[in-house]
Amino acid sequence: MYIKRILLIIVLLGLVAGGVFSYKVYTAVFSPNTNFNNDEAYIYIKSDANFEEVESLLSDRLKDVSTFRAVAGKKGYTANIKGGKYAIKKGMNNNEIINTLRSGNIPVRVSFNNQETLANLAGRIAQQIEADSVALLRAFNDADFYRSKGFTEANKLAMYVPNSYEFFWNTTAEGFREKMLKEYNSFWNPARLEKSGSIGLTPLEVSTLASIVHKETAKVDERPRVAGVYLNRLRKNILLQADPTVIYALKLHNGDFNKVYKRVLYKDLELDSPYNTYKYAGLPPGPIAMPDISAIDAVLNAEKHDYYYFVANVEKFGYHKFAKTLAQHNRNKAQYVRWINGQNINR
Repeated sequence: MYIKRILLIIVLLGLVAGGVFSYKVYTAVFSPNTNFNNDEAYIYIKSDANFEEVESLLSDRLKDVSTFRAVAGKKGYTANIKGGKYAIKKGMNNNEIINTLRSGNIPVRVSFNNQETLANLAGRIAQQIEADSVALLRAFNDADFYRSKGFTEANKLAMYVPNSYEFFWNTTAEGFREKMLKEYNSFWNPARLEKSGSIGLTPLEVSTLASIVHKETAKVDERPRVAGVYLNRLRKNILLQADPTVIYALKLHNGDFNKVYKRVLYKDLELDSPYNTYKYAGLPPGPIAMPDISAIDAVLNAEKHDYYYFVANVEKFGYHKFAKTLAQHNRNKAQYVRWINGQNINR
């Protein structure tokens, strides 16, 4: 009897110990382990992060880091870290958190506007994905890549169409560049290609002209009319005489794209540059900035008219006065020159 009692006690103790152990395991795995008040918290894990770095990112968002560490080890996560952006929802348990970190990489929206240079674009994108500006600029300056895709050093800027796109946060610099090429090819759909052909320009030439239109006017409703002027001049082989191209030529010549030019001087028109459309006929070698979609579509849907000239309208700022003849243009220009001289704007 005594031995049976001993054995019974041992069995009971074992069951109790097993129950306690099972309860602790269950609690560690399935009990809520978040420590924040919002509905969810986002963490960004670098592609080369180790488990200690992940643990550090989560430390102030978890009630119990030790149980998270234990469950992560049991599930093999500590040796299989994946970079990306992850959403940890309030009330998640360790099992759910780890499953999310394994397969819940969520995309981010990456946006950029009409950057003037690829260096500016690199800085803008580096604020939105993991790749830094140095890696991005290196990818952007890969001449072999652009050559193989039909771009030149002068027109490669056209491959990046300003818009909002979906990326994974841990996208590499090369991955970003590849995705932008796909987006460029998607942008130039059959409808746009047909319109491009109808005006006698290639997509790259359209982007170049659109960059000039973009710089000439910020008024989206005026862009088709401005585009029409330049198309008229191109068809007649008249010099475009676009001030924004001269400003770009000056920046390129001086190696300073941060300098602001408020006025183009007559001496500037003598600069020998293929971007100086007062000296060289036709379009410049490539875009002078990234034209936004409204400017590209303005060229593709340019207004048909008989205007060949335009100058800033000092009676309706932001817009321009258009002219069919040089005499009419000179009258409009004289009014503008009187106004700008009165502003004491010398450069």
